[in-house]
Amino acid sequence: MKYLMFVCTDTEPDTDRSDWPDVEAWVAENDARGRRLAGERLAEPSAATTVRVRNGQLLVSDGPFAETKEVIVGFDLLECADLDEAIEVARTHPMARGGRIELRPFADLDE
Repeated sequence: MKYLMFVCTDTEPDTDRSDWPDVEAWVAENDARGRRLAGERLAEPSAATTVRVRNGQLLVSDGPFAETKEVIVGFDLLECADLDEAIEVARTHPMARGGRIELRPFADLDE
């Protein structure tokens, strides 16, 4: 089952990251196990462009649309047997210690 794992952090993190596990080591381990299919870090929220269509009008704005204290800083595409395995993979991600990891299964459009 495929899961999209959003990696989020506070806009002003106050956590000392010196004792966090290495993200590159996490990537290498999960790539080797075939659980991580893809993933990337994202540019700063200020580089975002928000696209909306309202009443037939295209609305484009710079930056994120929502005011939030957390931002998505990256993502990983996981292949796991089930949610329990996806949670285990997310639990070991370094950003789970000071940020937030959100898991979402891909929708089954055949249902």
